[in-house]
Amino acid sequence: MLKLELKLDLQFFSGEKTEKATPKKRQDSRKKGQVAKSQDINTAILLFFVFLLFITLGGYLKNIMMAMYQHSFTEYINWEVTETTTHKVFLETTIEMSKAVAPIMGIAIVAGLASNFMQIGFLFTGEPLKPKLSKINPLQGAKKIFSARALVELVKSLLKIFFIGVITFAVIWMRKDEMMQLAGKDVDSSLAFFGNTTITMGIAASIALLVIAVIDYTYQKYDFEKSIRMSKNDIKDEHKNIEGNPLIKSKIKEKQRQMAMRRMMSEIPQADVVITNPTHYAVAIKYDETKADAPYVVAKGVDYVAFRIRDIAKANDVMMVENRPLARGLYKEIEIGDIISEEFFQSVAEVLAYVYKMGHNASSK
Repeated sequence: MLKLELKLDLQFFSGEKTEKATPKKRQDSRKKGQVAKSQDINTAILLFFVFLLFITLGGYLKNIMMAMYQHSFTEYINWEVTETTTHKVFLETTIEMSKAVAPIMGIAIVAGLASNFMQIGFLFTGEPLKPKLSKINPLQGAKKIFSARALVELVKSLLKIFFIGVITFAVIWMRKDEMMQLAGKDVDSSLAFFGNTTITMGIAASIALLVIAVIDYTYQKYDFEKSIRMSKNDIKDEHKNIEGNPLIKSKIKEKQRQMAMRRMMSEIPQADVVITNPTHYAVAIKYDETKADAPYVVAKGVDYVAFRIRDIAKANDVMMVENRPLARGLYKEIEIGDIISEEFFQSVAEVLAYVYKMGHNASSK
């Protein structure tokens, strides 16, 4: 009973997701578009650069807007309303608005791409756009509403409202005296004041949002790492998929060994001599000047394989010579198909000379 409980506990803990994600798991998640990313960083950087753009192009934008209003109240107002004049007004207004909006859209696109690249690098995938039934599942939706992530999003939204409200109020409060004096100033001065105030509030708010976004990115990264954790069983299954099932691999290796064994055994009838231990080791030697400059090993084995080598050699009238040190040495040092090394030249030459003297040479086969 205790063993059963222990086994169940081990199975439970092996299924618990406590291990860090493997590189393959991270790569698969990335392909699905699952990455650690904070949308608030995109928003904060975009706002910051857009308001910086207003500082640089503020005069340019003011001139375009002033020219449009001036043109409208001095020229367009006197035109007769016809299809031609309406088309011309619409076309000219669209062109002037495009001149004003184009720089803003350009910096927004660049800032959005740059902020995404800073967080996740280059990533293009259509996986998140695929329709999934789980997205319209009411149970899944309820879980998201009452989840820890929803609570974090709520706190984050409240913080953004609080900080932006405080910053806006502080900037207006510091400039209340100047605001009260605008009644005695001209239009240009009033526009400059409101433009400067708006830019100040925007830059200060974007910096505050950036601070919140950094905290949010830290949480998003922690939550992402938690979501892709793996259990010990998951890691084992992944290794099996990458390296192959060990059972199948062992069967393949066994099949390869059998094929190599049959190929080796087929070479024994062509051998010149089999050097034995006499019972534990057997090494078959062949000398063919057309294939190698020295004798080479065509087969070798120990115990049962050695018995098979001796049996095949006997059936094919291949001479066997007992030389225990030489048989052990050749088995340990020389691989099948390799020529013998210099240290065995003398001993093998003596064995082959004895074999040839007895008439069991290659030409007799």
